[in-house]
Amino acid sequence: MSQSDTPNIQILYTEVSQLRQELQLRDQLVQQLSQELFRLVKGNTSFMPQQQELERDLSQLQALQEQLQAVEQQVAFYQEQITTRDSEIYQLRQSVQELTDRTRMLEQVVQELPQIYRRKFEERMTPVREKVAMLQRENRQLQAELQSVSYRLALKTRNASHSGIDLPNFPRPASEQTNLSTPQNA
Repeated sequence: MSQSDTPNIQILYTEVSQLRQELQLRDQLVQQLSQELFRLVKGNTSFMPQQQELERDLSQLQALQEQLQAVEQQVAFYQEQITTRDSEIYQLRQSVQELTDRTRMLEQVVQELPQIYRRKFEERMTPVREKVAMLQRENRQLQAELQSVSYRLALKTRNASHSGIDLPNFPRPASEQTNLSTPQNA
């Protein structure tokens, strides 16, 4: 229903009100006419209205009754339209309420989305961080082993170049290693 329907409904209410007033006025006139005829006929039995006047009054009464029926039909039509519009208004209000509720729900979901995405991202990143940390530890261990192997290879190469014989490398006792690593005064 558009905004232009609201003035139309008000116009219809106004017309129905006017038609009801006209209907009441005609009902009063018909009743007054009936009372006047009854009074005249009852009070003056010798008075017999002329046939033409009686026919004229009857035709006016019939015309008034036809107008009354037409007005009643118009009133019924307008009341039906008002009822239809009222039900449309009620349905539209319900639709507006449902859409408002849905909009509020969607706004709440939209407001919660950043937090949800952060939490999901953190959940996904935890195993990745753990794997990176494990790979870094493994890398440091491999680098340490590589340095140890490189150092031993360098020692072996240096020892092999100084002596023509390749002697086995026996592990030294801890006391000798300490003496070798600290220079002695000669």
